[in-house]
Amino acid sequence: MDIALAPEEQHEIERIDGTIIMSGRVVAKEIRRQCAFEVEKLIARFGILPGLTVVRVGDDPASISYADRITQSFSAAGLTANIVALPLNASRAMLQAELGRLNVLPEVAAIIVQMPLPPHIGLDAVIEVLDPLKDVDGMHPVNIGRLSLGLDCFVPATPAGGLALLDFYGIPLSKRHALVIGRSGVVGKPFAQLLLARDATVTIAHSQTQDLPSLIAQADIVATAVGKPGIVRAEMLKEGASVLDFGAAMVDGVMTGDADHKECLGRAYAITPVPGGTGPVTNAMLLRNAVNAIKRFMHAA
Repeated sequence: MDIALAPEEQHEIERIDGTIIMSGRVVAKEIRRQCAFEVEKLIARFGILPGLTVVRVGDDPASISYADRITQSFSAAGLTANIVALPLNASRAMLQAELGRLNVLPEVAAIIVQMPLPPHIGLDAVIEVLDPLKDVDGMHPVNIGRLSLGLDCFVPATPAGGLALLDFYGIPLSKRHALVIGRSGVVGKPFAQLLLARDATVTIAHSQTQDLPSLIAQADIVATAVGKPGIVRAEMLKEGASVLDFGAAMVDGVMTGDADHKECLGRAYAITPVPGGTGPVTNAMLLRNAVNAIKRFMHAA
């Protein structure tokens, strides 16, 4: 998805030591502005719109905070977002019954099931039941399979946000060598698929990869999502490479990414800060997915 700035929202690109700082907050603001504009048009045409339901199992404080941020962002865009909180001891059958109910409710166009789920439930309980047309997290095998085939689908918000950042800052992808460090099903693998679809040559590295520094040295784009601070250092980078840092870990009470941010300044062409890089865009892309789900729902109704 290309994110274009409106004329009145032109943003002066920040540079430190010549390196572009890819601000996720700036990109997220523009995505939210575009979504709010689309919602206004939908309301003008259809009236009351269906919304999002977040399903949570248990009372983990981080999950509660995340759900609250989602509802706030949806409210700011003119959409409704409800939370269904199931007890920590909820059974697989209870969760599946709730998802089955939400699947057929006309006032619900989008569903998010917060992860991680308790061990006694597991992800398979969700994907056995969840309607892929309401799966705005892009976790259902139908959406994952369609992504691998280059077909229209819901893409997980984190990798979709990474692509939006690269597009916004004009980082070329075609014919470039991209290294994706991390092979998770929600970030590494789908992001590699997105890069392939844009004609990048993609290498995926993981915990069993040998001689990672030599792969980093060859890459025009380094995307890392492993949560290991310092795994990407300045001396490893090809001069002028762009670094997309999905990593997040606490070091001495400070949020830190996988790349040594300060060291990379001056060597990298562009880099995302942590925090303030990929994180804000992830939340905005979730809103983007939900708006797309509502549009499909309303046109199909």
